[in-house]
Amino acid sequence: MAVPADLEGGNGHDVVVVVDDDPGYLKAMVLTIERSDLDVEVVEAATGVDALLEIGRVQPTLIVLDYSLPDLNAPQVIRRLLEPGRKLDAEVIVVTGGMPDQATVELRQMGVKVILNKSAGMPAVVEAMREALRRRKAA
Repeated sequence: MAVPADLEGGNGHDVVVVVDDDPGYLKAMVLTIERSDLDVEVVEAATGVDALLEIGRVQPTLIVLDYSLPDLNAPQVIRRLLEPGRKLDAEVIVVTGGMPDQATVELRQMGVKVILNKSAGMPAVVEAMREALRRRKAA
């Protein structure tokens, strides 16, 4: 099923779903992305379930996913996106304030290329997004 133009970024923009349960961080991240030179449409979600719904609705190019959410953690969200019959056609960047050591291995096995600590700052997230979008366009 095709994504409607108004959801796909009808002006040719890539769509990014940003997921974080901290309202202050989420708002700041969205503003940072919108003020950057990235030509993207931003969709917000505050829980894992909301993220799954928005990802299904807009079929994003990129997902910026907080590791710890109140209902699901990042691996649980990604696992659901990779279930049989579903197609994850987006790169996932995981941001975290901290996670178990074994989570890095698990996320890498799921195809996550970028895991950033929130202490690296929002410009680091924007730069990771820029690189992910470049990889996608080069593919």
